[in-house]
Order: sequence, then structure tokens, then C-alpha cells
Amino acid sequence: MSYTVKRYKKENDESYTLGTTLTIELLKYKPEKTKIVLLHSQIDGEGGKRIVELCEKNGIPYETNDKAFNILSQKENCFAIGVFEKFEERINPDTDHIVLVNPSNSGNLGTIIRSSLGFGMRDLAIITPAVDVFDPKTVRSSMGAVFSLRISHYSTFNEYIQSVSKRNCYPFMLQAKFSLDKAEFVRPASLVFGNESSGLPDNFLKVGDPVIIKHTDSIDSLNLPTAVGIALYKFTEGKF
Repeated sequence: MSYTVKRYKKENDESYTLGTTLTIELLKYKPEKTKIVLLHSQIDGEGGKRIVELCEKNGIPYETNDKAFNILSQKENCFAIGVFEKFEERINPDTDHIVLVNPSNSGNLGTIIRSSLGFGMRDLAIITPAVDVFDPKTVRSSMGAVFSLRISHYSTFNEYIQSVSKRNCYPFMLQAKFSLDKAEFVRPASLVFGNESSGLPDNFLKVGDPVIIKHTDSIDSLNLPTAVGIALYKFTEGKF
């Protein structure tokens, strides 16, 4: 009997990787969370071969199931679906962190996750309410990087602070007076960013050392993934 899939809902205890590359990332970095892999009958030889190798290596079931693709993905270039259990991995309390306060866009969150991994920041704290980190859209925009980060959720920023070691916080805010180009970060550090539309509330001006990324007055602000990317580049400058 073929595995039965359902359209994704946030309250589900499982999610999906939609695509060959994403499914391979899942199998490489979170095989213990992978329940089954569904293959399209038209999957290309190399991608399909790699997936089968990883499934057999880790004892993960796989099957050809074209019906699942009609339910979960109408895209012509999707030939593999990984079904995985959602997970929460506690961040390392002693390392540097990215902290996102109430992020609301799946694409933005996925892009930030990918950038974080690219710059070697493997610990991400998310303050709720927030967009679903396991929405297939988020997973796809992260290009599978979500499987390589430690991601923890907190109901408030204070809850986050109480759970980690003593550290230096750098909220990124338009109202800040301290410019990023003059920043000398002291580790362990938390780079804190607000919601895409509202940013961080004013009370964060009293948290640590607020930082501003200066730009021309031709725009009101940078979009969130761009701001995080610039901050990460400066924070890790000379590291790679």
C-alpha cells in the first residue's frame, strides 16, 4: 500500500521536502527524522540513485508514488518528496546566535537560515508568534539549510535570555545611534532582528548595544534578509 500524504498544515507533526536536492539534504543531515521518501516515476537517474543510496544506508523506506506529487506539488521539476518528523533542537547556550523576533514571512525565514549556515552561525532563536519554520515553503527557501541549524523557539525575549549564558546583545534598529561599520562585537553575541514590517519595539533600545545599518534616505529600510546578511558579513569578517 502506498504511503498516504495530506496537504501540509502547521499543526501536523510532519512536514515535507519538495524536490530532489532538498530531500538529499534531509537524508544527509536528519536521517533519523526521515519517515519515508516518495519518488516520482520520472525522477532522473543520478538524483534518484543518490536518494536510494542514502535511504538504504540509513534504513529509510522509499517508494514510487506519483499520486503524492499530485497532492503536494504541482511543479514539473519536483521528483522527490521527503516526509520527516518535525523537531526542535536546543541551541548551544554558549555560542553566537541569530535571534529573530516575530518573523512573519516563510521565504525570508528560509533565506536567513541559509545565510546563517553560510556564515557559520548554526544557532537560531525564534521569538513567537512567528512563521512556521517547517512550512515546506520555508524549507525550500532555506535550500535544506534548516536541517543543519539548531533552532529553538521562545515565547518571549526574556525567556530566551534566561536560557542562555551571559552574553552581549546587538539589536538592529533604525533608532540606534551606533553604526555597524564601527561595531566591534564582543562574543558570545546575539544579533537581534525584528519583524519585517514593524522591526523591534522601542524597549530594545535598552537591550545591549543597539546597532544601525546606515543607508541612503532613498529607502525607509532594508528588507530583513538583506539586513541579516550584511550583519553576518560584518560579524564574521576575516573569519573565512
